Amino acid sequence: MTQQQAQAAVPEQRLDTDPTWLLRARGCWEVAAALLADTPPDALTRAELLTEAAFFRGTGWIEAENALRQAEAVAGSPEQRASAACTRGFLAYASTVQQVHDRLDEAQAALGRASALLPPEAPLRPLLDFRRGLIAQLLLGDPVSARAAYRRAHAGAEQQQDLLLLSYTWRHLASIAQQDGNLAGARHGFAESLRLREETGFTVGIAPALTALADVSPAPEAAQLRAEAARLVRALGGLPFWLDVSSTG
Repeated sequence: MTQQQAQAAVPEQRLDTDPTWLLRARGCWEVAAALLADTPPDALTRAELLTEAAFFRGTGWIEAENALRQAEAVAGSPEQRASAACTRGFLAYASTVQQVHDRLDEAQAALGRASALLPPEAPLRPLLDFRRGLIAQLLLGDPVSARAAYRRAHAGAEQQQDLLLLSYTWRHLASIAQQDGNLAGARHGFAESLRLREETGFTVGIAPALTALADVSPAPEAAQLRAEAARLVRALGGLPFWLDVSSTG
């Protein structure tokens, strides 16, 4: 798995400041999940949390799968079933991109089911578009389709004022700009992503944002950004697992 592939994480549909969010933002996913009740919405949130935990740690796939199956079993409304399918698509994507199991077909099918269950203006639609962009960019090697999906997700996130999702759409639009050789556009997008992660307090996602910005920054600034990323990774006990900080002071 490349660093670019690993830098995509699981955003929620909305940002909250309750204890569950605060714990999640610091990489304490299991503690956050333990605070949730047994309702269908909380089961969906628990599945999202444990899927994100598996993604950032590279472990815990069975726990995420079990939580997702429980959420799927209790989902009643079309919106809840779509949410479960969206999480299923991301879990399958994450397993594929991290080379645990090849589940590309499952990821595409699940996101397709989610799309069929949702009306065009559903609140979940921007997140769904973002995840379809991840598959197009990082599994199918189709930056044109990925850019279109990210732009739809970006517009929806702006409308909903979903700052965390915006941090992801900015970074992936920036990564495509970087691939195209548009370093100024990439630098702007990565800087916006970092700003939003700092603003929302998404601590576990700041080190990847720093590293991405470092990759398109001049050498002195890049070294400072990577050193700060390394400090954060160590402070979080090695999260996210894909950032190698062994050679950074």
